Amino acid sequence: MAGNDDAKRRGLLIVHTGDGKGKTTAALGLALRALGHGMRVLVIQFIKGPWRAGEHHMAERLQPDLEIIATGTGFVSPDVREWPPEALQAVRDGWALARERVLAGAADVIILDEINYVLHWGALPLDEVLEVLWQRPAGVHVVLTGRDAPPELIEAADLVTEMRALKHPHEQGVKAQRGIEY
Repeated sequence: MAGNDDAKRRGLLIVHTGDGKGKTTAALGLALRALGHGMRVLVIQFIKGPWRAGEHHMAERLQPDLEIIATGTGFVSPDVREWPPEALQAVRDGWALARERVLAGAADVIILDEINYVLHWGALPLDEVLEVLWQRPAGVHVVLTGRDAPPELIEAADLVTEMRALKHPHEQGVKAQRGIEY
């Protein structure tokens, strides 16, 4: 980690949740701030699939300091009673990678994008995720995003922000905008 007073700091556990837009955007803003201070950032996306959003293009420019890995197969409806096997396997593979990288302290800031969804839907065991978060190296900040963060995760976190939807262009039939939603 960069800075003179790093010995006085500890890695924070940060949660961005709620039904409003901006959870991933806030986490990426934090990533940009960290990069500006010479920190390394890793983003693992649990649901976003193989398409390339704007943040992926930017990460190419900022390598090796910013790495973004999309491990998902694409969005899974919250109404689905049983996850498609390929989506569930992608979540498990993404978690294996995240677990390894978090425990190794592979970056100063590690963003587990959309993991709250996966936890809420039961695709990963919450106890295992919390155990890994508690075992992470002392200086590693971890940010978890997604709707429906479990209460246990909120309790464990140092900082929790809830995004609340007040108005969204989608409600007026406006499609997702490049550079804004993706």
